[in-house]
Amino acid sequence: MSLQIESLNILIHELTRLPGIGEKTAQRLAYFILREGFQYNQALRDALSTVLEKVKECSQCYSYTDDGELCRICRSPDRDPKIICVVEEPFDIGKIEASGSYRGLYHVLQGTISPLEGVLPEHLKLQELVRRVDQVLEQHPDQALELIVALDADLEGDTTSLYLTKIMGTRPVKKTRLAHGVPFGTDIDYIDRRTLGRALENRVEL
Repeated sequence: MSLQIESLNILIHELTRLPGIGEKTAQRLAYFILREGFQYNQALRDALSTVLEKVKECSQCYSYTDDGELCRICRSPDRDPKIICVVEEPFDIGKIEASGSYRGLYHVLQGTISPLEGVLPEHLKLQELVRRVDQVLEQHPDQALELIVALDADLEGDTTSLYLTKIMGTRPVKKTRLAHGVPFGTDIDYIDRRTLGRALENRVEL
C-alpha cells in the first residue's frame, strides 16, 4: 500500500499504465525514483525528452528512426525490397534481426485486429501495406514479391493474417507465415495441445 501522498500516487498510477507493470512493481519503481534523487531523475527526464523529440516513425515501414525519414533497415542497399516481413510492433523487428537469417524489409502494422478491444482494420497500417505492395509490384513487374506474416499464433494474429490475405486480393504476391510448432530442443511430453496441433499442421516432408 502506498503512502497517502497525492503526487506519489499519481506517479504510481501512471507507471501502472506501462505494459507488464502491476501495482506492486509500479510502487517499487516510484520509490526507486524517489530514493535515487535529483541527478538520476534529471537523467531520466532528459532521456524521455530526447526520445520524444528525436524519434519518429519511419515513413515506409512505420518502425522508428531518429536520423531521417527512413529507418536504417529501409535505407540499406543490402536489403531485398521484394521481401516484406509483416510484424505487429517495432520491437518484433529486433527479435527477427537477432536470428541473422532475414535480409528483406519490414512493415509494422502497429497492432492486430481485436474487435473486443476496439482495434479494427482501419486502426492498423494495413492500407499503407497495400499501397506499398502496389509500389513494389510497379517497380519490379517481372520479379516475385513475398509477404512474410510474422504475427503471434493467437486469435488476433490469425484474424489479422486472414484479413491481410483478403485485402491483397488477386495481386501476384506470395504470402507465407512463420511456421509454428514444437520449439527446438523441447521434450514433446511438455508441449501443449495447441502448439502440438500447429506442429502437425506445419509438418514437413523428410
